Amino acid sequence: MLLALNQEDELRRKAPQLVFLVRYWAQTPVIHLALATIWSPMATVNALKNSLNNLTSPIKAVELSRFFKTGKGEYGEGDRFLGITVPEQRKLAKQFIGLDFGDLEQLLQTEIHEYRLTALLILTEQFAKADPNQQQKIVEFYLDHTALINNWDLVDVSCYKILGVYLLDRDHQILHQLAQSSNLWEQRIAIVSTLKFIKHGHYADTLQIALTLLNHSHDLIHKAVGWMLREVGKQDRQILKEFLDIYHQQMPRTMLRYAIEHFAEPTRKAYLKRPK
Repeated sequence: MLLALNQEDELRRKAPQLVFLVRYWAQTPVIHLALATIWSPMATVNALKNSLNNLTSPIKAVELSRFFKTGKGEYGEGDRFLGITVPEQRKLAKQFIGLDFGDLEQLLQTEIHEYRLTALLILTEQFAKADPNQQQKIVEFYLDHTALINNWDLVDVSCYKILGVYLLDRDHQILHQLAQSSNLWEQRIAIVSTLKFIKHGHYADTLQIALTLLNHSHDLIHKAVGWMLREVGKQDRQILKEFLDIYHQQMPRTMLRYAIEHFAEPTRKAYLKRPK
């Protein structure tokens, strides 16, 4: 609810026309976002942290720490988990949509994984409801904080919903710059952001970034590139087959397996049996 019951009852007594206007205006995304901030006085960053802390599951936290490779020398080293499910975080993201960039930056700067993930979920919620000017600010904030979007799930829940949507009808060069980065997560952002382009029938950027990352050493990039190639194939099987016919011998095995996952078994075996 946009207004707490006691707030709405008080307003209805004092200014019934205002209640009507608030209800009416709240149907538009930008106004809804603004009102969410005005009428959620308890929606502070500390309140969000408390809400997340109250959902902690030590057993689940141990499982997630193993799953996301937080051991010494692993890609998630230093990440701490509270053990909270993504659906629970999505609910909180909707409740705390009014947090500002300062609040979100504070969450992103912590080592607690769920704080960072919830911050990014809030950012995607804000982006979906923002006007073009605010969307640009959200994109700038996102790009300024890629160093803190530092695990594959953080990338995957946010990049195509923010960068992919924003860049759909704009210059895509920033994605190619990210693909050339030395940062694993920026490289993953580059390829996964093209998912939005693929859904609109635009494959050139996906294929070009796939070529840029073709000889990458990390399996998280192999999986991401293979995933996006598979998505291209779902839209246009012939384009994917033409790409594979040229490059399959250079592709890491995991990347190739992900790309051909939806092919019939005889076709999969044919690609996998070809000399490397």
